[in-house]
Amino acid sequence: MSLFEGFARKRLPGTDGVEINAVVGGSGPPLLLLHGYPQTHAMWHKVAPALAGHFTVVAADLRGYGDSSKPPSDPSHLVYSKRSTANDLVAAMDSLGFKRFRVAGHDRGGRVAHRMALDHPDAIERIAVLDIAPTREMFRATTFDFAMAYYHWFFLAQPFDYPERLIGADPEYYLRRKIKAWSGSGAEGVFAPEALAEYVRCFRDPKTIHASCEDYRAAATIDIEHDDADGAKKIKAPLLAYWGAKGVIERLFDAVALWRLRAEDVRGETAPTAHYLAEEAPEPVASRLLAFFT
Repeated sequence: MSLFEGFARKRLPGTDGVEINAVVGGSGPPLLLLHGYPQTHAMWHKVAPALAGHFTVVAADLRGYGDSSKPPSDPSHLVYSKRSTANDLVAAMDSLGFKRFRVAGHDRGGRVAHRMALDHPDAIERIAVLDIAPTREMFRATTFDFAMAYYHWFFLAQPFDYPERLIGADPEYYLRRKIKAWSGSGAEGVFAPEALAEYVRCFRDPKTIHASCEDYRAAATIDIEHDDADGAKKIKAPLLAYWGAKGVIERLFDAVALWRLRAEDVRGETAPTAHYLAEEAPEPVASRLLAFFT
């Protein structure tokens, strides 16, 4: 069974020779959907059809993830910085004829959307970030509870090839254990079998494991440099911070206050979920995104 019935599968040009894997469906103003770790664009399959009744929906795999290109990394981790990934997706949307668009990003995709809205303000009309607070502020406020809850931030950022070897020993076990721990039910049951099979298929690729580690290495190094270099610069587009009422963001952070440090126009609220909003509660998530983006 197709996860995106009626959507067209596309290979879109990114930057520096990268190709972005995506599905495109619906009609109306363009809306870009970005996934988190350790998933792919498939995480949107329960929400995208509802959004496609109002928007031209583009659900894409980030560089390094899913079936998008996995370019060689570099010592500074610039290749997997949020800036490089954001540049890919702006180019991909432009290839479809979309100079301006709305964007919703979950987890890592939200961090890419954050950088995109800063680097390409003329391209972004509205931005929704799901279950995150700004990276710089989360690192700055590191506590025991945060380090325990987000241990993977520090593990995946370790130098090559320590995390790659450990994850690569049993990537399916690692992925299933990770998403089970972060789901609202504490079980895999919130994920459609077809979507879970896609996550496992893609994550078994050693290139994906390496690229995802580079993503987190970038987050702890060059992404911080880019954030610090912004100074007082803020996102101008209206921003929705939307997070799970049963998750770590709700428990440890004041998400709205932190996003107001990074954006001029912020509104925020919780979903009845843990981390995986779009799969745990697709109907209320689709409804909230529709209300914000329309």
